[in-house]
Amino acid sequence: MALFLGALVLWALTRPFDRNGRILHLYSCFWAQLYMYANPLWHLRVEGREHLPWRGPAVLVANHESLGDILVLFGLYRPFKWVSKAANFKLPLIGWNMWLNRYVPLVRGDRESVGKMMAACERWLARGVPILMFPEGTRSPDGNIKAFKDGAFQLAVKMQCPVIPVVLTGTAKTLPKHGLVLQTTANCHVQVLPPVDPAAFGGDVQALLEHVRNLMIAEKARLEALLGPVSQGSNASA
Repeated sequence: MALFLGALVLWALTRPFDRNGRILHLYSCFWAQLYMYANPLWHLRVEGREHLPWRGPAVLVANHESLGDILVLFGLYRPFKWVSKAANFKLPLIGWNMWLNRYVPLVRGDRESVGKMMAACERWLARGVPILMFPEGTRSPDGNIKAFKDGAFQLAVKMQCPVIPVVLTGTAKTLPKHGLVLQTTANCHVQVLPPVDPAAFGGDVQALLEHVRNLMIAEKARLEALLGPVSQGSNASA
């Protein structure tokens, strides 16, 4: 409750001059990371932050292994707006904070909701605020990167902004897809890849999608070969 009250106060104080909510989002990053800091058996390493913008539109796309991905991706400590299941906005405290941050809700499989989500993302990108999406649409049950939906790539092509791939390993050990039990140990690694310019694909959304997906599959394989199937990170972020 204290952390939400802090968010509420910060929202009220910063809204007049921080119209895109960057300060509140960074506070939310700290809030989420407290769960990582508080568990001595969960470790996180983040590499490639230099590829992320502080300002300017970009579409961040990440693979999705577990609910723990959300905690881990807040560790990017860069401004962006989440696209998240509408049900998450109903959660006490955390969901309320999502509303304060003006993240983008989505009801999967609902065409009207998808249209509203795409319009909201376009508005944020037009204001120079990055968005973050899971193009698989749902969590992978086995850690392998599944087929991508094309919404994120449509946005990048239409808004003429880069796609930034973000590859996660080790997060399935935090909150697995089928289960609510916290695993005892988790060594999570986040690798941010260089931006991909959609202009190079001549407006071909599917070609852009496949290129980014192949980059992410290759990077995940590289990380797992280097670090093992469960990445061997550290609490310090690079």
